[in-house]
Parts: sequence; structure tokens; C-alpha cells
Amino acid sequence: MRTVLALETSCDESAAAIVAGRRVLAGAVASQMEEHARWGGVVPEIASRRHVEALPALIARVLEESGVAMADLDAVAATVAPGLAGALLVGSVTARTLARLHGKPFLGVHHLEGHLCSVHLGDPLPEGPYLVLLVSGGHTELIRVDGPGAYTRLGRSRDDAAGECFDKVARLLGLGYPGGPAIEAAAAGGDPGRFRFPKGRVSRPEGGFHPYDFSFSGLKTAVLRQVQRLAAEGAPLPVADLAASFEQGVAEVLVERSCRCAVDAGLETVVLVGGVAANRRLRRLMAEATAARGLCWRVAPLAYCTDNAAMVGLAAIERLEAGGHSGISLGVAPRLPLELAGGLYAPQPPF
Repeated sequence: MRTVLALETSCDESAAAIVAGRRVLAGAVASQMEEHARWGGVVPEIASRRHVEALPALIARVLEESGVAMADLDAVAATVAPGLAGALLVGSVTARTLARLHGKPFLGVHHLEGHLCSVHLGDPLPEGPYLVLLVSGGHTELIRVDGPGAYTRLGRSRDDAAGECFDKVARLLGLGYPGGPAIEAAAAGGDPGRFRFPKGRVSRPEGGFHPYDFSFSGLKTAVLRQVQRLAAEGAPLPVADLAASFEQGVAEVLVERSCRCAVDAGLETVVLVGGVAANRRLRRLMAEATAARGLCWRVAPLAYCTDNAAMVGLAAIERLEAGGHSGISLGVAPRLPLELAGGLYAPQPPF
């Protein structure tokens, strides 16, 4: 059983974890949410500085709580792509330094591969091949998973990610940051059928539409126009109804295209991961839709939907068991397609 110290610093959450096999022995997260809320979104320079400040204490904490010493580790891992460059560098340099000091292999992990592995932290485990709907603040993708490291993207957002759209609409409605929890809280007492917002589609050059791709920029604009119309009428803004209708629209399009993609691809299981996977309306609609189509569905445990180091550790263990490790000179990449994740373990680092 392999044991790994993993670090996650791709955006605004500083996280460390000790993972052994499929068990999380200890995990800790230092959230920067309140500080970035002042600005309505993540400020990269602030995020990087807070990672520098938080990581030493987080690492010491998980080592102590797990009872694992650095000498007991099989490897040290960190997220190296994609994400904010400065934030990624903090985790990567820390992990590579520890690996070099203690003579351990280093593994640079693709952030999205971490999310794909997060479902394995729950029970029961999905059997491949299966379809993953990865939906977060920075990504909305449909990915076929045939096994560890075997990924095929079948659909994606062509503009805003769903989580990003939640943030922007929350700001428009005068709600807090991050937008996902703020919208969900506001929508709890609202009527999801009061406003019907468009389900954006992506045109094909040869005609028709991409069946599994997403577009959320039009939905965001439709909410803005509705708010402007209501404001012009001088009536109080029905924030709860607007939030519920927006949340319903996003959840419906995510579920509909995921289920259609799974059926068309002959896949029997749909897996839901990423920060937006914590949304209760999305979970409920996904459960209802998959049951109606005779599909199975799985979702990452709630504690591991948002960014965390445990998922990074599990992804590292899967790569380690396959004989992979990264070069100590491996850098970071703000953008890197998931299909190129295998290159992080090539003899010659890709960056």
C-alpha cells in the first residue's frame, strides 16, 4: 500500500493530505474565501501569498494527525496544472523541495485527474468505462473514463464554466462569494419555474448543434436582462425566484446533456465530480434523470467535491502504482488539456 503526502494549491484553497491506498489518513484545508470575497473573486497575487503562509502548518498538521513520518512516505505529490501559475508554483516548489530533501519520488498531478479520482474516495466504486461530468468554477467537461489515465473528452463548455457563471450571477443579484453556495441558499425559498432562461447550445459550422457541449454566457446575459427589466418596472427584485430559476436552468442542461451523452456512448454509469457537484438541486435532478433512463450514477463524497489534497494524493498513487513519477525539474502550466496528463510522468518534463 503506497502512502503519499499531497499538496493542492491550484487556486484559492491551500490543502495537504496523507493518503494511503484509498484511505485518507489526514487532510487539512486553509480557505481564503473570506479574503477573496472582498473583491468578488480570486485575486491571484493574494492567493499565492496565502499559500506560502499556510502550507508549512498544514503539512505539519497532517503528518502529526496521521502518525506518518516523512521517512514512511513513498512519494510527495502536488498539483502542477492547470490553475493560477503563481499558486501552482508554491505547491510544486514545496513538494519538490520535500521530495529532494527526503529522497522521495515527486509526482506532479493534473488537477482534473484529481477530481476524476475523487469519486474513488466514496463507496461503492464505479466500474469503468463510465462518463464523468466534471463541473467546477473553472471547468465543465464530459469525460469518458476507461481506466486510470485513459480519458476521452466528449463534451465541454465553450465559454464560461458553470461554477464561474454561478459566481457572476451571484454578484449580479447582490449575493456573496463564492456564488455556488450563495445562489443555493438564496434559491431555497424561490420558485424555480417563475423565469425560464435559455439553455445555451453551440452551433456547428456545418449546421446543427454540438450535442454534448455547453454554453453559459447567454444564460448569464439572460439573467442580467431580466434583472434590468424588473428594475425598470420599479418592483422589488425577486432574488429567491431569480436564483432558483437560474439554478434550475443550469442543473437541467447539465443533467440532460450528460444523460444523452452516456446513452449515446453506451455507458451505464454517470459520475458527478467537482465543486458544483455539491449542489443539492443538481444531485437531485441527476438522480431522477439517471433512474428514468436506467443508468447508474455516482457522486464524489461531499467533503471531496471542492478542491482538496486527498484527491491529488489518490491520483498520485494511481500513477505511482503504474510505475510513474515526475522529473524533479517539472514546472507548472496554467493550461494543460487532461489528455496530456500522461506527459507529466515522461522522462523529459514537458515544461
